[in-house]
Amino acid sequence: MSKILIKNAKIVNEGVIFEGDVLVEDKYIKEVAASISPKSSDCVIIDAEGNYLIPGAIDDQVHFREPGLTHKGNIASESRAAVAGGITSFIEQPNTVPNAVTQELLEQKYQIAAETSYANYSFMMGGTNDNLEEILKTNPKNVAGIKLFLGSSTGNMLVDNEETLEKIFSSTPMLIAVHCEDEGTIKANLEKYKEEYGDNIPVKFHHLIRSEEACYISSSKAIELAKKTGARLHIFHVSTAKETELFTNKIPLEDKKITAEVCVHHLWFTDADYEKKGNLIKWNPAVKTAKDRDELWKALLDDRIDVIATDHAPHTLEEKQNPYTSAPSGGPLVQHAVVAMFEAYHQGKISLEKIVEKMAHNPAKIFKIEKRGFIREGYFADLVLVNAGQPWTVKKENILYKCGWSPFEGANFKSRITHTLVNGQLVYVNSKVKDIRCGERLLFDR
Repeated sequence: MSKILIKNAKIVNEGVIFEGDVLVEDKYIKEVAASISPKSSDCVIIDAEGNYLIPGAIDDQVHFREPGLTHKGNIASESRAAVAGGITSFIEQPNTVPNAVTQELLEQKYQIAAETSYANYSFMMGGTNDNLEEILKTNPKNVAGIKLFLGSSTGNMLVDNEETLEKIFSSTPMLIAVHCEDEGTIKANLEKYKEEYGDNIPVKFHHLIRSEEACYISSSKAIELAKKTGARLHIFHVSTAKETELFTNKIPLEDKKITAEVCVHHLWFTDADYEKKGNLIKWNPAVKTAKDRDELWKALLDDRIDVIATDHAPHTLEEKQNPYTSAPSGGPLVQHAVVAMFEAYHQGKISLEKIVEKMAHNPAKIFKIEKRGFIREGYFADLVLVNAGQPWTVKKENILYKCGWSPFEGANFKSRITHTLVNGQLVYVNSKVKDIRCGERLLFDR
């Protein structure tokens, strides 16, 4: 039986910060107390030295590119970057090649992850205009949910048949997660800019092409349909001020039927950054204005928005250097998301308790993940130590993504991840990821 004792930590959990120790035995948290003495000589002791101990982050939206797009990233490479960044569990999206739109294709991804993932994993079942029968076979106990693209993005999974949508919403008891952008609005906007610029549209217009209107039309329709059918709806990557008005903080999270997520890049960048970063910050939905960013922060802090995630979606630098119309949208973020949010804490924008709530507790609650997302006795020991006073700079040589770049390159962070435990195993320490691929399939209390 492996034993690890973390001593002298500032434990951030369930709305409080307290000094204490955590004892880990095998995969689980055995004890949380003010002071714990090692009970055997084989216990590994980690002195936290007053650093923060948080539950491992749960990223509810990533694209790790396997199978079919592994020149950009794969489950091994991107989960390795995730644990270095304090993310111990991820939920991956179905727009791989082939798309995960049958039970057989979905299960193939689980088999790859079982052999290669450093972090805990789940994969969303993809919805299309014609696979309702396959959707209804999805096991709610061991699959995170159903993913629908209501606006085209990377891949070819646009669900735009309203009759089909209503059938999916009304017939599945599972959580339905949606990418919301109105395709007709985007196409009309794109044609307007192509008439003027051809394929070389300046990327600074991206947020006007994939506009506030496109996002709001789609999000409001999805919410209307969820209310009509009683579906359990989770809206990914809210990006506009206007959309934040669609959500409520008037009821506890456990009672919400409609929840929302915001991504790190929409909280960090604005349209003013396109000039310097170009296609490196081209995402769908687009990074928008400073006003949008400010309102997203407000909605996050007052609990209209429930989750912070990454939408980690790597592409090669070569692909990103294409002209606007052929440069893919998306970027890698899992290695830097937690420290970016700690930077926001240093800036006085958010508390550490709120970061943990939005990146660990709430994803666990929303998806009903079994025994993860909290520092509780009997829960899996997915734990992260963060030194909030050890500055570092993001450079090519310390980026772990397979694509080799980051939109945060050159950024200075005051905090760094020092240790990551996944299922009780120390997988990351002193800037090194150990070759311990101990990620497990997430299970759900449904």
